[in-house]
Amino acid sequence: MKIGFIGLGNVGGKLSGSLLRNGHELYVYDLSANLVADKLADGAKAVSGPAEMMRICEAVITCLPSPAASDAVMQEMVPEVTPGKIWMEMSTTDEAEAKRLGAMVIAKGGAAVDCPVSGGCHRADTGNIAIFAGCDRATFERILPLLTTMGRRILHTGDLGSASVLKVVTNYLATAHLVASAEALTTCKAAGLDLNTAYEAIRVSSGNSFSHETESQVILNGSRDISFTMDLVKKDIGLFQEVADRARVPLELNPLMIRMFDDAIDRYGPRELSPNIIKRLEDATGLSVQAPGFPSEMVDDEPEEPGYEVVPRAAG
Repeated sequence: MKIGFIGLGNVGGKLSGSLLRNGHELYVYDLSANLVADKLADGAKAVSGPAEMMRICEAVITCLPSPAASDAVMQEMVPEVTPGKIWMEMSTTDEAEAKRLGAMVIAKGGAAVDCPVSGGCHRADTGNIAIFAGCDRATFERILPLLTTMGRRILHTGDLGSASVLKVVTNYLATAHLVASAEALTTCKAAGLDLNTAYEAIRVSSGNSFSHETESQVILNGSRDISFTMDLVKKDIGLFQEVADRARVPLELNPLMIRMFDDAIDRYGPRELSPNIIKRLEDATGLSVQAPGFPSEMVDDEPEEPGYEVVPRAAG
């Protein structure tokens, strides 16, 4: 199968690398010539743009920074969609947008999937990340070999759009855990506790979370480098807010987090690394929440393993 990949940034560059590493025929496109050149050096092939990619490839993956970027790319690709082609949207996007763009592909006889990833850029690099997939079952079966190459745990979430909802739900939870960890670590520092001990106490207890095991480490190192920025957090929790608003759920915590990140973006800029949400507390207290012995960035030390489908537990 000829596969196209559009968007070679932090996540897309790593996911496309897994496809190349495992021997897939891959065509790539990105606005950055340097990112394209890196993939060509690893064995990928170049195209002139999204239209040519859809014309050449059987499946085209997009992994882009915003719904607007996905829309712009889709407008170029749609005229080249023919029966049997597959569009795989791996961007974090809005459910309604995934359905709208997917409907364009389906109307031309193609298939559409929203299949965002979750689990951190470091796991995307090793093919050990989780992937959600929203589409009909027949399409899921067709693309499962690709998904299990790029990720380890693959969950068929239901119809087109369902994966995008679950992705912003998980990003909302990760953001809530990040904010809570920042407050917890700052309070431990202010209370005079040893931060290495505090980290372990949280890790081995009911207070633990994926965010604590990853982001708290780069917070304490001082690098704050999790390859994710505040503007992306704001986008994700904004998308979650839209889901809740459409469902008429009166959220309380998420609107507060949106205000917190708005304030942090005003202070530090939209491209500030997201764990530096803790800087608001460091500035307010005059404390430096750092400790020795923690890594400057997260690296997945688990060996790459073949992916598999995660099957939800049955009712009853």
